[in-house]
Amino acid sequence: MKNRILKSIFLFMTAIIITGCSASASDKPKKITLDYAYYSPVSLVLKEKGWAEEAFKEEGVKIEYVLSQGGNKAIEYLNSKSADFGSAAGGAAFIAKAKGSPIESIYVFSKPEWIALVSTDPKIQTVEDLKGKKVAATLGTDMHTFLLRALAEHGLTAKDVEVINLQPGDGATALLSGEVDAWAGLDPHMARLEKDSGAKLIYRNPDFNTYGTLNVRKEFAEKHPEYVKKILEAYEKARQWVLEHPEETTELLAKEAQIHPEVARIQMERNDFSNPQIGEEQKAAIKAAGEVLQKEGIVDSKLDVEKTVDDMITPSYFK
Repeated sequence: MKNRILKSIFLFMTAIIITGCSASASDKPKKITLDYAYYSPVSLVLKEKGWAEEAFKEEGVKIEYVLSQGGNKAIEYLNSKSADFGSAAGGAAFIAKAKGSPIESIYVFSKPEWIALVSTDPKIQTVEDLKGKKVAATLGTDMHTFLLRALAEHGLTAKDVEVINLQPGDGATALLSGEVDAWAGLDPHMARLEKDSGAKLIYRNPDFNTYGTLNVRKEFAEKHPEYVKKILEAYEKARQWVLEHPEETTELLAKEAQIHPEVARIQMERNDFSNPQIGEEQKAAIKAAGEVLQKEGIVDSKLDVEKTVDDMITPSYFK
């Protein structure tokens, strides 16, 4: 009788363990999708070196990559579940979060000066000269936010210009063809125009660039926090490599983005890869951008900007 009871207990406990293991196995994602972007050299190194694949090899989880042409595309991938991790400027992530996108900003891949106002028209030398002009910008990105903040600083609003919504590469082309008078530019396209076409940066302000942030789908992070940490460990490996191998990173950027090495060098010089921790510094920059976006009606006037930023910035995974 005693043996029979012990055997029953043993079988019961075994069933629980097997069921638990099966549930755990079924919860494990078959693949994790990361984006890579020419505006994020760290992501290019990560993809090239295969460190994320290496980290998940024993798990049997496949790593896939999608190319983000701009931060708005990275957000689209996250919203549609086409990617689990996406690279975007903090301002772009804020706009998405303000409109209900379930994302968290968890890492800083660089502190860039990747945006400026650009023109080829010799009559346009200042922000004030943009009044009544056509200006290309990618809506929902730091480029658009940068333009709005530059206008506000010089006593203008979005109503004083005609904003033409174009992807970064298309904006550069439109500027060269004369379809627009100015462009809220993004590297590496901006650096290319400087080098090849004599385009001038008519307004620069590094503080209006709201950091390069890595964002994760909230659902993915809640289900797989340990995988988020693994991805960040792989990103850290890539960031350290960028710091230790700037020349090789420049060559990789030139190859991947199909740009001249000198253009890649200019872009690299405008990036600071030294501090990956996301936190109060980023909150302050994004909050300032959010207030301008709210004033211009890009986000809801009733939105609690500070709370939205606090909800978006999640330092805990990196810590």
